[in-house]
This record gives sequence, C-alpha cells and structure tokens, in this order.
Amino acid sequence: MLRALLVPLFLLLPGCLAANVETSPRPNPRPADAPAPVGDTRMAAWWQGFEARAQAAGVAPATLRRASAHIRHLPDTVALDRRQSEFAARVWEYLDNAVTPARIRDGQAALRRHAAVLGRIEARYGVAPETLVAIWGIETSYGTNRGRTSTLATLATLARDGRRADFFEQELMAALRMIERGDVAPEAMIGSWAGAFGHTQFMPTSYLRYAVDFTGNGRRDVWGSDPTDALASAANYLAERGWQRGAPWAVEVVLPQGFDLNLTGQRRDASGWASAGLRPAAGGQLARGPSRLILPGGARGPAFLAYGNYDTLKEYNISDAYVLAVGHLSDRLRGGGALRTGWPRGDRPLTLAERTELQRRLNAMGHDTAGIDGRIGPATIAAVQAWQRAQGLPPDGYVNADLLARLRR
Repeated sequence: MLRALLVPLFLLLPGCLAANVETSPRPNPRPADAPAPVGDTRMAAWWQGFEARAQAAGVAPATLRRASAHIRHLPDTVALDRRQSEFAARVWEYLDNAVTPARIRDGQAALRRHAAVLGRIEARYGVAPETLVAIWGIETSYGTNRGRTSTLATLATLARDGRRADFFEQELMAALRMIERGDVAPEAMIGSWAGAFGHTQFMPTSYLRYAVDFTGNGRRDVWGSDPTDALASAANYLAERGWQRGAPWAVEVVLPQGFDLNLTGQRRDASGWASAGLRPAAGGQLARGPSRLILPGGARGPAFLAYGNYDTLKEYNISDAYVLAVGHLSDRLRGGGALRTGWPRGDRPLTLAERTELQRRLNAMGHDTAGIDGRIGPATIAAVQAWQRAQGLPPDGYVNADLLARLRR
C-alpha cells in the first residue's frame, strides 16, 4: 500500500499510502448510506468537533452533510488495526501468503491481458509492468478484493479510536476534499478496512497528489472495473518518489564463509560488494549501482542487496515484508525462480507481549525503537543491530526468542 503525505497503507506507520495488505478478514460493513448507530454518543460528539475543525479548514457545510450519513463506528476496524500482518507475521509466513503459485499464475495472465496499457504506462513513468502488477496482486489480488467498507466510516473510526488519530483525521479531511471536488460520491468511496481504496489501494492524500487520468476520460477512476487509472497512478507515485527506470529492486546474494556481518545495512557499489565476496544467488554479475545488505531472516536466512528501488517501494509501504513480497512476486512474474536460501522456519515467533518487552528492554538500554507497540519495524531492527554490536554479536538485526533471552540476562 502506498505512503501518504499511509501506510504505509496501506497504515503501518504514519506516512503510509496504502495501509495494509489485507490478509486478515474484513469487517462486514453496514450499508453505505446507513447513519451512525443510535446511541453512539462518542462518535456523534467526535464528529461534531471534527465538523468544526473541517469547516475551519475550508470544507463546505454541504460536503459535511453529505458525508455525515456515512459516519459510524466500526469496532472491527479498530481490532484489525491492532494486529497488522506485515509487522506481526514472520517474513517467510508473509511471503508464503503473498507469493503463491495462484498469484503468480494470475499475475502472468494479467500481464498478458493488459500488456498494451502497461507498456504505455512504462513508457511514461519508467516502472516495469511486472512491478505494477505485483503491487496490484498483493494489494487486491488483481482487483478481485478491493474492499467493501465505507472509507468515510473507516477513517472516522480510526481518527477517533486509532493509534494515529492525527494521521487519520488528515486523511478524512482529504477524503472530504475528494467529495467536494467531484472525484467520487460518498456512497462510492468504498475500500479496505484500513482506509485505502481502489485497485492499488491509495489513501486520500495520495490520491489527491498522485492519482492520474490515464484513460483521458476526465476522471481519475481507481475504483472501477478498468484498472488503467489505478495502475498508472501507482506508477506515477513510484516515479515521483524516485523510481529508477530499468534498475533492480534487490538481488538475492550468497555470503562467503566467515563474512563480516558488521557490513549488514552498509551501502556499497557492486565492486565493493564483489570484493567482499558477495555473488548473486542466481549466478552472473552483481547489478551496478549502490546497494545495502539486508538480512530479513537473520544470518541463517536469505541475504539481499537492496538497491534504490527497494527504498522507493518502502515509500509505498514501509514494511520490509511487503517490499520483499512485491519485489519477489515481480521477479517471479518475469520468470525468475524461488529464493535459493531457505528461511529459519523452526524459529518460534514472539508473542505481542514478548515483542513489546523486547522493545522496552532495548529502550531502557538506550536503543530507540521509535515506540513500544510490538511491531518489528525499521527502527526496532536498527535498535537490535546497535545492541548486537555493543554485545559483540553478529549484527543481523534478527528478532527471535534467542535474542529476547539474551536481552533478559
């Protein structure tokens, strides 16, 4: 999911465009025109305060009246926001669910079916068809699972009760501007439980900034059966965020015996990595350009050199698991094979309580995890690496039960 100005998000951390890959079941929405439930005084009071803030920001009273019929509290949305799969699942579990034989097969069929328009999009924005189709596949299973929930209700619920109220209130303001501009009617603004919508799951702020009318019919339609505008909008987003035409996203590499894991996270050019003994797992030469070494499964899992396009995909969704899924699926759609190195599948996943304990302990030792929420994101991984270096351990940033046991000592 894209990064709004959603997270992830796709709503992993503030700033994500498409908040979430929806591997969890969606809540069953009320009808799109249903009023707020009788007796929901908290939501009614919150909406009254929000209306005042929205009018002060320039939203017309008529727009707020149109939207108010769709404002209601969605308790299931709050529950789902507490447990997002990108950060709770182990990387290989996420990839197992995201990159399946069926998704590869359906993606290759989508590439053939939309070859002409994807070619035109690539010519304009420089993003390869396989990358766009991989995003489309992981976000909505190629448009077959675009969500059934009122976006207005979702954003209001998360602005009132979510972990990032300010972020969702900003998104709700943007949704109202979309309605006011005539981009979409309130009843047609339907999407995921996390507030993202359309084939490639945009958040409202990202829609306003990056959505394009590629069909030329006068509408930036990311909701309809034709995915053209949504695919082009995703390409425009990536291009604006720094996508490099023709460059790789990442390359799986083999580490030599005795490799210095202190180089994890460092950025070097191809010759620098080659001199350190790294070679592509699939054979051949390392791609040119600066890249950094990442070990998402620790020293016992696959190793990757992540190039600039990896970081651009993280602008779409900040989760490394998501980026790995999109990148690997795009490689499979090009005809590439499975990863050469296996994952440490025998490791026991940490519970939410254990993940928050790990973050608490790291913070107490002076290593900032950017919050204590149980989500193992980039800041927590960096904190783990800093602690490992201080302890003289291989700084692979990998979180498992053994790491927590060491922190407890």
